[in-house]
Amino acid sequence: MANQETAYGLRPIGLVGSAVNSTGVTEYEIANNNTNALYQYGIVVPTAAGVIDQAGATDGGTTPALGVLMGVEYVDSSSKKTVFKNYWPGSNNVSVDTNFKVRAFVADNPNQLFQVASDASLTDRATALTAVFANASLGTSARGGSTDTGNSSAALGVSTIATTATLSLRIMGIMDDAANSDFSAAGIPLIVRLNAHHNATNARFDSQTNAPTTGI
Repeated sequence: MANQETAYGLRPIGLVGSAVNSTGVTEYEIANNNTNALYQYGIVVPTAAGVIDQAGATDGGTTPALGVLMGVEYVDSSSKKTVFKNYWPGSNNVSVDTNFKVRAFVADNPNQLFQVASDASLTDRATALTAVFANASLGTSARGGSTDTGNSSAALGVSTIATTATLSLRIMGIMDDAANSDFSAAGIPLIVRLNAHHNATNARFDSQTNAPTTGI
């Protein structure tokens, strides 16, 4: 039986080492003229302009990740009321009062664990288990999402699973989920963390927007 969910981005689920997970977020800013859509549970990255933007590549790579977007807040230019959304539709799709900043709330703890769906079959549980502690990229949908739900459509790229240190995700385990337990189909929920994290204490970056100069 096919799995019920197959793509939803990176959902925060806990912290490495079972540390207390406050589900806290940090406020950052999105440029009010940014036409890129930033979806909930999608990877966001820091930029040299001091604002955040969508993932640096369609598979989530090339730029150290800051975390995943949880929601945004801005002031509507017509109603002058504060608007809350779970994603940023892009400045060409909203009416923003530029006298106020666009606030973005990001799950940015470098020890954050996430649940992400596989984008293809993992054959069986034994085969899937061999992927634990390996690295992977997202598929080709790290920037994509749904304007109906506001959620990211990113999923882990099964074909990218390898020991390559520069891949964007580290696989930490497999979720127990009866509704999504068909290993022969896409949608197996995997536990991951962000491999190259902008806030990691041991990360070395050439700048805000360059990939690490050394392995993680």
